[in-house]
Amino acid sequence: MKKPSGKLLIMLVLAGLAFGGFYISRKRPITVEIASYEKSVPIRVFGLGTVEARIVSKIGFKLSSSIIELNADEGQHVRKGDVLARLDASEQKARLARAKAGVLAARAALEGANSAILKARAVLAQKRRTNNRKKALFRKKTISAEAAEAAKLELDTALAEFRIAESSRLSARAALETALAQEELEKASLDQYVLKAPFDAIIVERHMELGTVVKAGEPLFTLVDPSSVWVLGHISENRSGLIAIGQSAKIRLRSRPHDLYDGKVVRIDIESDRVTEERRVYISCKDCRKKFNLGEQAEVYITTAILDRGLLVPENAVDDFDERRMKGTVWIVKDGKLRRQPVTFGHRTLDARLSIRSGLPENAKVLKKLPRLLREGRSAKIRQEAKS
Repeated sequence: MKKPSGKLLIMLVLAGLAFGGFYISRKRPITVEIASYEKSVPIRVFGLGTVEARIVSKIGFKLSSSIIELNADEGQHVRKGDVLARLDASEQKARLARAKAGVLAARAALEGANSAILKARAVLAQKRRTNNRKKALFRKKTISAEAAEAAKLELDTALAEFRIAESSRLSARAALETALAQEELEKASLDQYVLKAPFDAIIVERHMELGTVVKAGEPLFTLVDPSSVWVLGHISENRSGLIAIGQSAKIRLRSRPHDLYDGKVVRIDIESDRVTEERRVYISCKDCRKKFNLGEQAEVYITTAILDRGLLVPENAVDDFDERRMKGTVWIVKDGKLRRQPVTFGHRTLDARLSIRSGLPENAKVLKKLPRLLREGRSAKIRQEAKS
C-alpha cells in the first residue's frame, strides 16, 4: 500500500486545524462572566477644586500717612479689636487739641451768655417796678407825662436787652454744640490712624513694612476668617445634574493624599463657567480648617444617590453608548445563547460602571466582560465565581 505523501499530510493537518478553529470560534460554547445585582451602591461625582474661604478681606487705612507701628504678620491669629498697625498722627493730635480748646472757649461763651441773661432779667425786673410806680404817680398827677413816658421807654429797652441776651445764649449753645461735634470728628479721625482687626482672623499676607507711607484705601493686610474655609469644586455639567445642597462629600487634599475628609455641599453657584462648562460647588470641611492653605488643590467626591439594589455593567462592556441619552447595547445570555440587547442606563459610577434601568428581558444575564469571538446565537456557559 502506498504511503501518503508529505504534501497530503500537511493539507490534512491544515484542514484539521481549520475545522478545530471553526468549531472553537463558532460551535463550542464560550465561557462568559456575568454582572450580578449589588446592594447600597453609592453614586458619586468627581471634581477638582481648591481650598478657599468665604470671608477674605483686604484691610487698610482710610487716610494717608507713614506707618509707625506694625503688630501682626503673616500666619498670625488675631482677635476682633486687636490693634494691627498705627500711622503717624501728630498733626491729627494737634487738630484734636485745637478742637478741645474750641470746646472750652464755647463753654466760656455760654457761661457769659448765662450771666448776661441773669443781669438782663434783673434790670428788666427793676425797670418794670419803676414803670409801675411812675404809672401810679402819673395817675395821681404827681409827676409829669414826660417822666412816665421815660420810665416806659426804659422798660422797653430793658426788655429788648433781655431778648438780645436770650438770643446770645442760644447762639452760644449752638457754638458749643458745633465745638463738641468738631471734637468728636477729630477724635474719630484720630481713631482712623489705628487699624484694628474687624473679626477673628488669620493674617494671610502683610503688604507693607514699617515706615512706608500708605495711601488712603491701599490694603495693608489680607485677613481670612478660618471658620469660613471651604472647598470650591469644579464639576462637569454633564455630571452635576443631581447635586443638591446638603449632600455628603469626601475631600482629599494634595498635601495630605492619604487622608479623606468628610464634607457637605453648602452652596451651588447659579452660573456655570461658560468656557470650561463646569459648575462651581462649595463644600464645607471642618477638618480642613485646622491647617489650611488657600488655593491648595483638592479632589472632591460628592454622593448624589445611593442605589438600594442595582445591576451595574462596565462601560467597556457596552457597545454604541450614547452618553447624552444614556442608552447603549449590552451582551446578554438568554436561554444559553448570546445576543445583543439595547438598554437604558440610570446612573454612572466613578469606576466607569453603568446601572441598567430598563430594557433587559426577564431572566437575562448581562456580560460584564466581552471575550473574543462573540457572536449572536452562539452558546454560552456562565463562569462560576469562586466562593471565598
